Amino acid sequence: MWLNYSSQNRLKVKMRETLDCKVLREYILPEDIVSCNETSDAVFVTVVRSVEAEKEVRLLAKSIRSFAGSMSGCPVWVFSHAPERLESINLEALDVEVIPLRIPESISGYLFADTVSACDLAECRAKGKLRSMIWIDTSCLVVRPPLLFELGQDADAAVRPVHIRNVGSHASEPPDGYWQGIFDAVGVKDVSSTVESFVGGELIRSYFNTHAFAVNPAMGLMTRWFELFKSLVTDKEFQAGHCSGELHKVFLFQALLSTLLATEIEPARLRILPPDYNYPYNLHEKVPDDRKAKTLEELTTFTYEGRAITPEEVKDIDIGEQLKNWLAERI
Repeated sequence: MWLNYSSQNRLKVKMRETLDCKVLREYILPEDIVSCNETSDAVFVTVVRSVEAEKEVRLLAKSIRSFAGSMSGCPVWVFSHAPERLESINLEALDVEVIPLRIPESISGYLFADTVSACDLAECRAKGKLRSMIWIDTSCLVVRPPLLFELGQDADAAVRPVHIRNVGSHASEPPDGYWQGIFDAVGVKDVSSTVESFVGGELIRSYFNTHAFAVNPAMGLMTRWFELFKSLVTDKEFQAGHCSGELHKVFLFQALLSTLLATEIEPARLRILPPDYNYPYNLHEKVPDDRKAKTLEELTTFTYEGRAITPEEVKDIDIGEQLKNWLAERI
């Protein structure tokens, strides 16, 4: 099975979705804010790393405020190494907090060091105050209440398997030097759990998507991720050897996080999200027909990374009239 998601959990979510019907409004919201009496102990976290992300982050925040139901009032923390650049897009109107991001010089030029650093800082801020820290990339949108990101008392993390294998390790083969180097850094011999990549359908050692995920700040997992990431990035032998390839460098942050999640969280407390979370619209044409979404409205969160989502340019998936109007007015 490529999906580990019990019918009991589906029933719980269905009951909560019914509650959310009281607070959801039309897709076109004058202030892009949904007021609701229910509270959530979660925070959404993202980082702005490019000019493109400056445009994306406002749309992401609006989608949370419009469609997240009982989670629409959650804090949204946006980390940026140049926060002054975000003043012009008026994130304050969406009750979004912009936070300066400082990355240690030893890793500042490394790919996705900003993600790891932002998650570490966010975890420190959230620890003891919130139960769920939700990382979500600026190239994502929320189009239904993402209730499974609320960890509650049942889980310590919520993740999706990767879309494609990339540097993932085939379950039937011994780990290569790259993965063994990561395992050694974490202090484990191997990872016994497996997942199936969503698009490619390959069985691999646990390797999780990082467009969006949730962790319990009390676990201290983000700080451990940050410290081990620094260690591996500054390990000259590892970088010159098993991590010398471009893809190995690009996905080091993801491979390391996956190893930590698979080995430091009890399997029963690691929630594997259903495929309407983090749906890869950027890979839509490659998704097998039996897994391909038919409409954007059937999704909860999706990534459009590198693809246009203006309604007139979206030709390969249906968009309902209300969501189409919402996108047209906000892009």
